[in-house]
Amino acid sequence: MKKTKNPTACIIIIGNEILSGRTIDTNKHYLCKELSIKGIDVIEVRIIKDNIKQIIDTVNQTRNKYDYIFTTGGIGPTHDDLTALSIAKAFKVKLIKNKKAIQILKKYYSSLEQPLNKAREKMAFIPKGSELLYNPITKAAGFRIKNVFVMAGIPEIMIAMFQNIINKIKHGIPRISKTILVNVPESIIAKDLFRIQNQFDEVEIGSYPFLQKRKKGVNIVLRSKNKNQIKQAAKEIRNVISSL
Repeated sequence: MKKTKNPTACIIIIGNEILSGRTIDTNKHYLCKELSIKGIDVIEVRIIKDNIKQIIDTVNQTRNKYDYIFTTGGIGPTHDDLTALSIAKAFKVKLIKNKKAIQILKKYYSSLEQPLNKAREKMAFIPKGSELLYNPITKAAGFRIKNVFVMAGIPEIMIAMFQNIINKIKHGIPRISKTILVNVPESIIAKDLFRIQNQFDEVEIGSYPFLQKRKKGVNIVLRSKNKNQIKQAAKEIRNVISSL
C-alpha cells in the first residue's frame, strides 16, 4: 500500500517579549494541536526576535522546505511591529497601503468614533500581492503571501484568523495517538522499545518518563496514521510489560 504524505508546516513565533520570558507563548501549543488534528505535520517551530534580518532569513529558510508557514506576532501599530515589512523584503515585493485593509479600518474606527491615525493606518500596509486574512475582532487584517500565513500575536485574534484559514488549505490524514502507562523506569524497557520501533516503521514511539511521589514510571505514546500498526505495536509493548 502506498503511503500518503501529509502536508508539512513550520510555525514562526515572532516577539522579543516571548524570548525575554515576559509573555508566555500559547500560540505554538494551539497551532501544533489544531494542525495535527487536520493531518498537517508540524516539523519545526522557531521563536525569533522582532528583527528585520532575522525574520527575512527565517522565512526564506523555511518557506521552500515546508508546505505551509504560519507566523504570529509583529503586525500591530507600533515601531517594533516589523513583520509585514520583513515579509515584503523576504519576497522582494513592495509594502503597499492595501485599499481593502484601509477601508476595513476606516469603517471600524469610525464605528468607535475614533480617528484612524498614522499608527493605526500602519496596520493596512501589506506586501503587494497578498491575500488578506480576516480579523473579526479588531479588524486589522493579517495576510497570506504564497504559502506564508501572517497572523497577529494576541492569542484571541490569532485563533480567529486561523479558524478562517484552516478549512481553506489542504489537509492530510490525522495521526492516531495511544498512550500506555508503564510503572517502571524507562531504562528497563528501552531495549524492547528500540526493537518494537524498528519493527513498526509507520508508528512513532515516544517514551516520556515521570517521577511521581518518588516512584518512576513512563508514558509510552504511539502515534501513526495506520490504525492497525498502532494496535499491533501496542500489543507488543503490553507483552513486554506483562513479562516484567
